[in-house]
Amino acid sequence: MREVLLLCWRDTGHPQGGGSERYLEQVGAQLAARGIAVTLRTARYPGAARSETVDGMRISRGGGRLTVYPRALLAIAAGRAGIGPLAGIRPDAVVDTQNGIPFFSRLVAGAPVTVLVHHCHREQWPVAGRLMGRIGWWIESRLSPRTHRDSQYLTVSLPSADELVELGVDRERIAVVRNGVDEVPAEVEAGSARTRTAHPSICVLSRLVPHKQIEDALEVVAALAPRIDGLHLDVVGGGWWEENLRERAAALGIGHAVTFHGHVEERRKHELLARSWVHVMPSRKEGWGLAVVEAAQHGVPTVGYRSSKGLTDSIVDGVTGVLVGSAEAPDVDALTGAVRSLLTDPEARSVLGEKARVRAAEFSWAQTGAGVRDVLAGTVSGRRTAGLVAPSGRERTGEPHHQ
Repeated sequence: MREVLLLCWRDTGHPQGGGSERYLEQVGAQLAARGIAVTLRTARYPGAARSETVDGMRISRGGGRLTVYPRALLAIAAGRAGIGPLAGIRPDAVVDTQNGIPFFSRLVAGAPVTVLVHHCHREQWPVAGRLMGRIGWWIESRLSPRTHRDSQYLTVSLPSADELVELGVDRERIAVVRNGVDEVPAEVEAGSARTRTAHPSICVLSRLVPHKQIEDALEVVAALAPRIDGLHLDVVGGGWWEENLRERAAALGIGHAVTFHGHVEERRKHELLARSWVHVMPSRKEGWGLAVVEAAQHGVPTVGYRSSKGLTDSIVDGVTGVLVGSAEAPDVDALTGAVRSLLTDPEARSVLGEKARVRAAEFSWAQTGAGVRDVLAGTVSGRRTAGLVAPSGRERTGEPHHQ
């Protein structure tokens, strides 16, 4: 395998870029480090170059939120004819990222396509509006599975693989390659008793968009602040929903107890995680939850919803963190109770945090890159990969196999 084309609607430099974009770029960097020519085609945004090379990977940008899809297809088709921004690209394998909807690149790619799905978006489509939501969900749940009925699928967690099966994708075509994680910056002290705040502190590391449900973390603080002196919430991350969250904090009377840090550099992100006592992830839906592992690197356990699906893979309930609510619905009261228990029980918090730190050490982007490379190499050879690829020591079920 000499050349790979990656397709995604955003990159990590995009104002709304997040964990799924980071996964793909890290995979691209790992493939490039192994001598494979890698091109990432994505949308353009203010201040972004049309073309640049990052970590050995060429990034080509064009189009916006919706036009990125047809522009990418045109660029691929034109590139095969030797013209346009992708001229000369002859990929052996293509990764088509389905963030709700795919690029449908198999129509023009001329190479085997692997569909990368972090999680299904049934619960998120309503935010797009009634009509757009219905169209989007139809594309994701009906049209895409039919169009890609012979394609390899790739996802990041076992629960996400189960969701794809529910949409009609054969389990024998679904490979699971979990997220890696960056090392803690050398200049940042990993979380310990020396780095924790003197006051009880909660941290949320997330993009600020509706489906992340940061409002639930605000509700937790509002409920606990009268009973836990000095309680403070650090919200780390940016997004278009931030003003709504600020207004909600003010309405709850906890503006003084919440700091919105916005998008921060890696060093500052890890400094804030190292200070925290508990990490809260109230997201409605997650494919995996990279922030869970980043908090774990600092010995900080995460409390999240069982109904988010992906967190049931990244959090080992009662061992590295706590899952609350039913498998079908979140429960703010249960979230509040779990956070209160950890804040007021230093021994339990420490035990969970240290076990989380040990598990975090099992994940790396090198391992992720190697897993995805094996999946793509299989498609080039006409094989399909299924199950958990390069599982993390603790869990060996669902070993990958080729067909």
